Amino acid sequence: MRVIEHLSTCKNPTVSIEIIPPKRGGSIQKLKQAIESILPFDPPFIDVTSHAAEAVWEEMPDGSYKRKVKRKSPGTFGLCAMIKYKYNLEPVPHLLCSGFTREETEDALIELNYLGIENVLAIRGDKQNPRPIPQDRSINNFAVDLVQQIANMNRGIYIDDLIDADKSNFCIGVACYPEKHFESPNLTYDLNILKQKVEAGAHYAVSQMFFDSQKFIDFVQAARQAGIDIPIVPGMKILTSKRQLNVLPSIFHVDIPEELTDRMLATKTRKEAIEVGVEWAFRQSIQLLEAGFPYLHFYIMQNTTPFVKLMDKLRMKV
Repeated sequence: MRVIEHLSTCKNPTVSIEIIPPKRGGSIQKLKQAIESILPFDPPFIDVTSHAAEAVWEEMPDGSYKRKVKRKSPGTFGLCAMIKYKYNLEPVPHLLCSGFTREETEDALIELNYLGIENVLAIRGDKQNPRPIPQDRSINNFAVDLVQQIANMNRGIYIDDLIDADKSNFCIGVACYPEKHFESPNLTYDLNILKQKVEAGAHYAVSQMFFDSQKFIDFVQAARQAGIDIPIVPGMKILTSKRQLNVLPSIFHVDIPEELTDRMLATKTRKEAIEVGVEWAFRQSIQLLEAGFPYLHFYIMQNTTPFVKLMDKLRMKV
């Protein structure tokens, strides 16, 4: 079932999650346990992140260093197949512009189509591409270009001019930013980028994490005023440590409210930090549900314990 169909018919509070594949050589058992722990909450779909190859320097036996390009966390499509056919849930693999050619993206879409996976999330990813692109290959520079490529395949249009090419049926998700993308000069500019992605073929959007629900509510209102009418899903993160107070703003360019910061800094143990994070996420969830957003999306990576605690609190409330 396509994500847009879930979102269009959603009336009761519904939650979905995003997970990350294990690092190269890591076991999948922990991730299986994580997925099984959230099954009682009946998530309609699970996002699975994808990671481009990156440059690393490896020390050689003679003491010199050699630059290598490798993917640290492969396995996105394998996880998606497991989610769909072992757990009977809808997977949403991430597709990136960065680190992949358009030809590789087309190959990936063909594989996903053959697997019966109907949903993808199209994002740009890190701008840095450590890998030289062959002259006979091309790239998608921005997410809107990637959306256009996927939408073209839905119409049977491939990179090469193929005759009677099979049409795919992908539901296309994209990212949006309640506090604007850090490269955008202002929110109006950023909303115009989102509108371009919708016009290119995006069916729904999932937001960057935020810790002030009013910012998301205001963002959706501004998007509607700008003529953006696709479902916009609030993406949320449960804080679990003091360290995240510095790490998350640095990586994701998000603001953490003073009240939440002060409460996290006052914690003395990891358990206390998780309790503060769960309580804050609970408050955010209630605010969003009361504001008319029946679907919530959580970035949990591989740690489901805080999420399960939050769901137990929400089930008692709603």
